[in-house]
Amino acid sequence: MFGITQKEKEAEKNKSEDQDKGKSARPAEIAAEKEIIANLPVGRTGMSRVEEELLCPSTTENEVQSWCIFKIMAELVAGFELLRNYNLAATIFGSSRSDAGDDVYREAEELARMLVGEGFAVITGGANGVMNAANKGAKDAGGKSVGLNIKLRTAQQPNAYTTVGQEFDYFFTRKLMLSFASEVYIFFPGGFGTLDELFEIMTLIQTKKIKPLPVILVGTEYWQPLILWFTHTLTERYHTIDADDMKIYHLVNSVDEAMEVIKRRVQF
Repeated sequence: MFGITQKEKEAEKNKSEDQDKGKSARPAEIAAEKEIIANLPVGRTGMSRVEEELLCPSTTENEVQSWCIFKIMAELVAGFELLRNYNLAATIFGSSRSDAGDDVYREAEELARMLVGEGFAVITGGANGVMNAANKGAKDAGGKSVGLNIKLRTAQQPNAYTTVGQEFDYFFTRKLMLSFASEVYIFFPGGFGTLDELFEIMTLIQTKKIKPLPVILVGTEYWQPLILWFTHTLTERYHTIDADDMKIYHLVNSVDEAMEVIKRRVQF
């Protein structure tokens, strides 16, 4: 009367097998969930973004590897120690995509050569394109050719024309070095990175965090649309900058004009 029937035995066996399958599948499901979370562009990941993207979270929950903080400090110290060797320098920015045959590349190389002739060290981001051209011009002229390169997932390598340099893991430490490196800042046509540096320098000058150093934009055709936006949209329409802020930069159309500004603004 109280015995277990064959049908009940089979049901119990099936239930046990289903539970075992659930147990074995759970780790795989957890791993899949972690993979999805890890690849989310934004959203909750169980940690703050400063931990997730900057401070290298350790495997221990809620613990941050302090060595990452010291790594940031080390980049800052090494960068400042490097830059203090140059009491007269010019930093040249521009696209890493410029080719050796185009006008922008040739002009950057020529201007670097001219700067060395006036006693300047030439500092760049140390990579390809305009940076390669400027370092080449400086090195070929027998001058100091400095490259401050950034390590990227695309394996960006320092160019072959730097005489001294440093590689950075963090964009913000590299940008800090570039912002305090020189007596003049020269911008050739470039992309987001070049524009980022341009706005950084202009903001520091506007807010009087650094001296009003000359900022030179080379290439009227490239820079004029941006300047018109400064004038009509920022200054006249929305009043988000003052008319005096338009005096922070100098727009030139040749390396000779750039050198004229440098000779007029920089004491050397």
